[in-house]
Amino acid sequence: MSSENAILVGVFEGFTWIRCEGKGSFVISPVLKECADARIAAGERCLVVDLEACTGMDSTFMGQLASFSARLSKLGTPGGVQIAGAGERNRGSLEDLGLDCLLDIDPPAAVWRGRVAEVRAALEPYHSGRLPGMQERAKHILEAHKTLAATSEDNARKFAGVVGILEKEVAENERKAD
Repeated sequence: MSSENAILVGVFEGFTWIRCEGKGSFVISPVLKECADARIAAGERCLVVDLEACTGMDSTFMGQLASFSARLSKLGTPGGVQIAGAGERNRGSLEDLGLDCLLDIDPPAAVWRGRVAEVRAALEPYHSGRLPGMQERAKHILEAHKTLAATSEDNARKFAGVVGILEKEVAENERKAD
């Protein structure tokens, strides 16, 4: 991960703020997942994903956002995933996949409203424990696309080919590894 492509994080009263700088893609998505998983495991129930410095998102990254929302929803506690600073382009990408129904995009009554500059100034770079190998990355991409496909019939059609190809690739690589 380069300095142009980073995940920054801060833990605050009532929420964890995760900022994506640069492209939100399959490259940085495993780091985003590791960070969010750690915070959810620590008891966090509100993740704020800051896209103000995110130059665009691919389907893997957006699938990961949807998976966080699904995980937090299953826990049955208030919170969820809030998107801060979506901007027109990123908001459009999320809406195109119907993720605006799962994610709270720029919520007007969020607890962090009025504190965005203070929050961003307190963020620290998130350093991943390790980089995933090719097989782990393929599984990560597959799971993100399965999550997207599960969100709507339209997405199921859109991602059917990708999911099929990735399932074959993962299964083939697992056979080779045995």
